[in-house]
Amino acid sequence: MKQLGWKTIVATTAVAGLSSLAIAAAPSQAASRVSSSAHVHVVSETSAPAALSPAQLAALPLTNRHLTRHEMDNLAVVLGAYHDAEGNSLDVNAFISSFTKGGVFNDMVAGQSYRGQALGDVLTNMAAIFPDVHRDLKSITVNGDEVSLELAIQGTFEGPLPTPAGTLKPNGAKVNVPTADFWYLQDGKIKKFDCYVGYSDMYAQMGVNLDWAGAVAKG
Repeated sequence: MKQLGWKTIVATTAVAGLSSLAIAAAPSQAASRVSSSAHVHVVSETSAPAALSPAQLAALPLTNRHLTRHEMDNLAVVLGAYHDAEGNSLDVNAFISSFTKGGVFNDMVAGQSYRGQALGDVLTNMAAIFPDVHRDLKSITVNGDEVSLELAIQGTFEGPLPTPAGTLKPNGAKVNVPTADFWYLQDGKIKKFDCYVGYSDMYAQMGVNLDWAGAVAKG
């Protein structure tokens, strides 16, 4: 297991923060990596998410099954965004189009925000490191224009991860990272997406040992 000092871990979280949708690497790096490790669908036009059928709704882990039509429409938008961010159905333009003009994605743990075209960059960066990225939705709560989810980010560490200490080489490790997502919608579009990821679990599963003893020794 590779051991990183506490300062490196903090910097890595800030510079290469993995959220449910993103690892923050330079767009140029992402473009070169994703071309060999993931297929990206780029489309010129996107359509509104299809309405959810009763069977689809029944299969979802909803905390409340008495949703209004407005709430079901909002849920369809969020589920569409997850679909567009999956490794086997990556669609950058569709994901960007699901946000309002000033819509923002906030990686709350790493303290980074993404808007506009940068929303697409984080998708390709994620797919470059975890080409088979998938989100296992465990609990979904819909309340008007807010959709909250408990989920796990799953994938295989198959692409290099740049860090301030150097490049962390892929080792084929499987990750299953606890995550909480909060989506806020306006007029059928995503206005804000706040994401909280279990970074400690993620790095441990990738083979990185958090050096707490080193942190204590350095004061």
